[in-house]
Amino acid sequence: MKSSSPIYFDNAATSWPKPFGVLSAVQNALQRQGGNPGRGGHLLSERAGNLVYQTRELIADFFGTEPEYVVFTQNCTHALNLALYGVLHKDDHVIISDMEHNSVARPLAAMAARGFCTYSVAATDANDALTLERFRQCITPKTRAIVCTLVSNVTGQILPYREIAALCRQYGLLFIADGAQACGILPVTLRDGINILCTAGHKGLYGIMGTGLLVTDGSVAIKPLMQGGTGSLSANLVQPDFLPDALEAGTVNVPGIAALQAGIKWIRQYGLPQLHQKEEALCQRFLHGLQKLPHAVIDRRAGGVYAPVVSFAMKEESAADTAARLHDKGFCLRAGLHCAPLAHKALGTMDGTVRFAPSVFNTAAQVDALLHALRQQ
Repeated sequence: MKSSSPIYFDNAATSWPKPFGVLSAVQNALQRQGGNPGRGGHLLSERAGNLVYQTRELIADFFGTEPEYVVFTQNCTHALNLALYGVLHKDDHVIISDMEHNSVARPLAAMAARGFCTYSVAATDANDALTLERFRQCITPKTRAIVCTLVSNVTGQILPYREIAALCRQYGLLFIADGAQACGILPVTLRDGINILCTAGHKGLYGIMGTGLLVTDGSVAIKPLMQGGTGSLSANLVQPDFLPDALEAGTVNVPGIAALQAGIKWIRQYGLPQLHQKEEALCQRFLHGLQKLPHAVIDRRAGGVYAPVVSFAMKEESAADTAARLHDKGFCLRAGLHCAPLAHKALGTMDGTVRFAPSVFNTAAQVDALLHALRQQ
């Protein structure tokens, strides 16, 4: 790359840079809270344990649940696998959307391939009422859950998740939500009707990679995906059946949890509406400039509601070539299928797209520089 300071627009993959408080929280956790929580009565173990519990309390308040219903995971994919393998029964039927990431689609496809369950894919639309009706049409007597993303990681389209939650309540279904692209951007809460919310810690929550969350309302038992040490009931060879211990086998990522705490505190200090407003303004600036480029194709459905993400392509240039050309000019954007082939199939973009995903740390001048680079095709 020509620039030693790259201009980063790949925040849908992971947010960068991080707030300063996140970096210092990681360092402090390693220096002062370096014990293993729940695995000893000494000072460093107690400090780590206090940090973990304080973060559970903060996350529970942020998402509208109780601290014991906050489970720390390796990432959002881990959380979704915990949810899917933990609540589904033999011969259950599941409904997903055509915007799903492979973190939902692949586990379900694997379970279906071995005859454990079946699933249907509901086609989404810019019209929320039509999307909702398509979900409704997929419901069968064996349907146990709707599992869907709140925001598409490809286009940023916001699904009508509150209405989907109401549909689940009407039919007695579980609602498992992939919040990887929504949490920290939209005011997501379990009070929206979500039973299990899975999300990443390193994206909109501004934590570090290797962190994720499964947050539940406690209405459904979740079988563990792994068994092992929990620091509780250690004399018993059976995994504890209470949360969060049942789902947290092994040592949790204390520095990552410290980063999550700092990230959420920073979001609250900055203000979630203000964060969204800044990022949306950058997206609108980019869209306005992109629309003036004769070779640009924007992958947004007319009338749809979107989070601050833009998926696009340039005519007569592959997405990979566009991203590589921009990379050579000092810009970081992701090209390809974004681990979401169902979405690209639904959108007719199986050759891939380039994804623009700004954060609050980007500037209007950086967006203008990116548009200038795109003009120089």
